[in-house]
Amino acid sequence: MEKELYQYYTLSNGIRIVHKQVPGMVAHAGVMINAGSRDELEGEQGLAHFIEHTFFKGTHRRKAYHVISRLDKIGADLNAFTTKEDTMIYASFLKEYYSRTFELLADIVFNSTFPEHELKKEREVILDEIDSYKDNPGEMIFDRFEEMVYKHHGLGSNILGSKKNIRKFDRRHIQRFLERNYTTDQMVVASVGNISMRELIRIAEKFFSQMPASRRQESRAKFEGYKPEYSALNKRVFQNHCMIGNIGYSHLRPRKKLVLNLLNNILGGPGMNSRLNLSIRERKGYAYMVESNYMPYTDSGLFSVYVSCSNGNLDRSIDLVFNELKHLREKNLGPVQLNMARKQLIGQMALNYESNLNEMISLAKNRLLFDEVKPLQELATEIESISDKEIQEVANEIFDENQLTTLVYKKRT
Repeated sequence: MEKELYQYYTLSNGIRIVHKQVPGMVAHAGVMINAGSRDELEGEQGLAHFIEHTFFKGTHRRKAYHVISRLDKIGADLNAFTTKEDTMIYASFLKEYYSRTFELLADIVFNSTFPEHELKKEREVILDEIDSYKDNPGEMIFDRFEEMVYKHHGLGSNILGSKKNIRKFDRRHIQRFLERNYTTDQMVVASVGNISMRELIRIAEKFFSQMPASRRQESRAKFEGYKPEYSALNKRVFQNHCMIGNIGYSHLRPRKKLVLNLLNNILGGPGMNSRLNLSIRERKGYAYMVESNYMPYTDSGLFSVYVSCSNGNLDRSIDLVFNELKHLREKNLGPVQLNMARKQLIGQMALNYESNLNEMISLAKNRLLFDEVKPLQELATEIESISDKEIQEVANEIFDENQLTTLVYKKRT
């Protein structure tokens, strides 16, 4: 019965649908496209994000004001985001407005006109966004670290792009990117709300079948040739910032990916009992911010540790990071520790699924990548089966000191 929570359908043009019917007044729906910053060609860096911004600037039927007002008038929320590998336009709304919402989403994705006077205004907004980003070294170091790891590859490109590129983008650049990447076989419509699948299909057929079937012709360039590096840069910052990491597992290695997710949670996940938080912040008070992250991609992945601290604590904090990585490589988790770690990860996932919006986005991503969604209970069973041997094996593969890249932003003295 659990698997029937998620219902699937594919339109005649190849656009896939995934839906979960839940009780409640509020629904969430969106269109996810399998195209992000890694799909930009040389000279296009920043274009995927630029398109996401300018999708709302007018269609063949609506001017910019009418696009943003269409759902605002009913108290709904319209939003979008761009990642390395995908772009999503989505909305949260009262359940009786499914038809209105789907009509607008389809109009934006298929019929946006990108008028030049609107592009000119939005360029200034994105240029301000880039300036704001540059004021935050804690964000900049993540992108610089990705550039080091994914050297000369799209996965290492900054999603925002450069000011030079933003100033030159026009409708021709946008249309070329859309023609290459916004094909119907790379689109998913996801929904979580109180509507039957039958009615959802009827509405989706009405608004999303208008696009002729199309298939992406170009495959993504795979990343190869990772080489670990060390770099320490003097910066005008109030704190020191440090990133340490390695390439990780892709979505194509689901078991290893799940084990690394558990291992990452143990090391520096959101829990206050993570090893890095306990050793660096709670016991020593060396740093306010310390965390580890793991991001899988379709053909690669990135594991990283981030620490920000004052001058006198930089080397001490880095030493503690390497100590914790060493402990996980060399020492098995005991049965009690392992059981607690499993339950903690399962609990965090369950809390995340409590948000219907988060679940809708997760449904879209899973339908896009795997064509189906694993229910939480199935994932929990898989997590419960992870052994201490698997954790240590993954720790030795990913935390190998000879394979770690390190980037430091040192405070100028």
